[in-house]
Parts: sequence; structure tokens; C-alpha cells
Amino acid sequence: MNLRTGRRLFLPREHQRAADSQAFLEVVHSAYRGWHVALLLDGDPSHTAQGSVRLAGRLGIDLLWLPTRCPELNPMDTPRGQGKDVISADKQYRTIDEQVDRFLRYLGSRSAWEALHTAGVYSKTFWLRSVL
Repeated sequence: MNLRTGRRLFLPREHQRAADSQAFLEVVHSAYRGWHVALLLDGDPSHTAQGSVRLAGRLGIDLLWLPTRCPELNPMDTPRGQGKDVISADKQYRTIDEQVDRFLRYLGSRSAWEALHTAGVYSKTFWLRSVL
């Protein structure tokens, strides 16, 4: 999520491996061509993989690392959790693809303002407020 505009990019993948993380880096690079991009990431092995780190460097994307075991610092954590509650909790879908499609439509249907508000960006105590 762009913390200034609320724009969100999604790339559904079957796994969360280094190749999937690298595919997302390509999506971000394509969407923000010509911009200085910094991604805030957790320590997931797909993010920290040498190939992912090297690709980010080649694409000019700065990687900023969240502290270990601090999901509350990730602005997408709350919107993602709310989407899981609304779409996935206590529901059975015919296929995983249907569930993924509904989940992404739900997240994408939130306005930029709603996404930023839910992420806590508008809070006076938002931890990244001073850099926005």
C-alpha cells in the first residue's frame, strides 16, 4: 500500500516463495516506474532471499525491514486481517480461487481513504507519520 495515496497492488500467488516475492517486486517496479520506491517488509524468507534482495537493488527499490515479531507495525496487517474476517472466517468456498478472488475484491473495493484509515495512517500516533 502506498502510504501517501492508499493505492494497493495485489499479486495472488499459489505460494509465498522467493520467486513470488520477486514477481511482486516486478509489479511494484512497473507500477511506479520513475519513482523512488521503498518497501516496508517483514523477515519472511521470500523477502530476505538473496535473489529478492538483489532484484530489488537492480530495480532501485529500497527494502526497509520491520523488527522481528512486530506485525502491528505493518500498515497492511489490519486491512488484511479484516479482509480475512469478512471473507474467510467461518465460510466454505467451492474453490480456493473463488476465495482468493473474493478476498482481493474486498480489499480492492475499499477506498483509498478507508484503506489508509484502517491501516492507522491518519492516527496522530502512526509510527511513520513523520516521514509521510
